[in-house]
Amino acid sequence: MSNTQGGPVVLSKEGLPEWLDPVVRAVETVQPLQLSRFLPPEDGAGRQSAVLILFGEGERGPELLLMERASSLRSHAGQPSFPGGALDPEDGDPKADGPLRAALREAEEETGLDPSGVQLFGVLPRLYIPVSGFVVTPVMGWWREPSPVGVVDPNETARVFTVPVADLTDPDNRATTVHPSGHRGPAFLVESALVWGFTAGIIDRLFHYAGWERPWDREKQVPLDWRS
Repeated sequence: MSNTQGGPVVLSKEGLPEWLDPVVRAVETVQPLQLSRFLPPEDGAGRQSAVLILFGEGERGPELLLMERASSLRSHAGQPSFPGGALDPEDGDPKADGPLRAALREAEEETGLDPSGVQLFGVLPRLYIPVSGFVVTPVMGWWREPSPVGVVDPNETARVFTVPVADLTDPDNRATTVHPSGHRGPAFLVESALVWGFTAGIIDRLFHYAGWERPWDREKQVPLDWRS
C-alpha cells in the first residue's frame, strides 16, 4: 500500500475492478498531445506539481473525487479541481516517485483522505498550465478502502465532493466554456458546480480514450468572465 512518509510508493494494477480496465488501457497508451496542446517547457521551467485522479465506487457506481478551491486563493480560485499541488522537497525526485508521494500528501492535506486506502495504478504524461506555470503529473488512483473526506482547511478548500462517472458522461451535463480571450474548452455541469479548465480537459480526454464518452452537444456554451 502507498505510504507518504518516505517509504516506497508503488504503482500496482493488481486487483483493480474490471470497470477500470478501459481507463488503465488509456493511461498506458495515451500520448501527451492527445491530452493537451500545452506540454512542459523543454528548458525545464515550471513548478513541478501533481494531482490525484481518484476513482472510487459509490452508491451510484464508479465516481471521481473532486474539490472546490477556496474563492480567496490567488490561482484558480473557486474552481473545482482534483486534489493536488506543488511538490515539496521531502516528496523526493520529481522524475521518480516524487509526484506519486506529492499527489497522496496533497490529497490527504486537502480532503483528509487516508492514503493507505489508495492504490496508485498509473501516471499520465506531464502537462503544463501556462496561466500558473505549473508542470502537472496526473497520478491515477483506485480508492480501494474509502475513508471519510471533507474540507480540512477552509482557506484552501471550499468543499470536497464525489461525482458519479454516469453524471460526467451524461450528454445533458456537457458543455463548452468560452473565455473572453476566445479560448474554448470542455466543461461538466455536475454537483451544482461548473468543472472546466485543466480538470475538465483531463476528464474529457481520459473518458474519450477509455471509450466512455457519449455524443454531446458541443454548441452548448457557458461563457466565462475575465476573472476566470
